[in-house]
Amino acid sequence: MTGLVLKLGPHERVLINGAVIENGDRRSRLAIMTPNAHILRLRDAIAPDEVNTPVRRVCYIAQLVLSGDVEAEDARLQLLRGVEQLSQVLTDHDSRIQLSLATRAIMDDQHYQALKALRCLLPREERLFGARPS
Repeated sequence: MTGLVLKLGPHERVLINGAVIENGDRRSRLAIMTPNAHILRLRDAIAPDEVNTPVRRVCYIAQLVLSGDVEAEDARLQLLRGVEQLSQVLTDHDSRIQLSLATRAIMDDQHYQALKALRCLLPREERLFGARPS
């Protein structure tokens, strides 16, 4: 089987080409056979009012590509600049790995993989902001 396979938990929601689809009472698998469909798991979604940190900003741009609100070509430079800016601050080994994965995914138009790698940085960013002196 080719295409994207979504594994959904009970009552999990996903946005597919602008339509919100909610799973039933049981876990299920959906095979998305249409290439270049715009798909975003709503559990991964960041609301516009939650875009208040550098990592969240870059995640949000990737999310806009996945939802179909922005074309991949239009977002590529913005995403790469955002990742570059993050790499200036997040210099530890684990962060570098995630940033490298995100960069590769962006270059390959694999925006879900980019979002997945960038989301791994959210807890680290939260700890860094929590460690700031008041």
